Amino acid sequence: QVQLVESGGGLVQAGGSLRLSCAASGRTFSTYSMGWFRQAPGKEREFLASISWSGGRTSYADSVKGRFTITRDNAKNMLYLQMNTLKPEDTAVYYCGIGQILGPPTSNLNDYADWGQGTQVTVSS
Repeated sequence: QVQLVESGGGLVQAGGSLRLSCAASGRTFSTYSMGWFRQAPGKEREFLASISWSGGRTSYADSVKGRFTITRDNAKNMLYLQMNTLKPEDTAVYYCGIGQILGPPTSNLNDYADWGQGTQVTVSS
């Protein structure tokens, strides 16, 4: 089992940038696809970006395409989300999740088995 811990959230002005990190424990991190989701108060968890187990393929939600970039460092057991040109509507709790073993990027919430505790991102206007 892999445990996840997100960090890097905070308060930023609109137009600013943040880089979220997700630290994974466990020896099998490199064999799983991974994803970033977010959840705003009163809303469902929303897909943002996913990356294949090797890092060779990525997938993005239309709402963040061109602004967010997902990467991973399997040697360090780390997942990242670089967020640029942030908007007030990006305000939410951001979660990383473990996808499928040797899997492709996936936006399907049901393909994710475990989650971190989340990190708050607040974008002021």
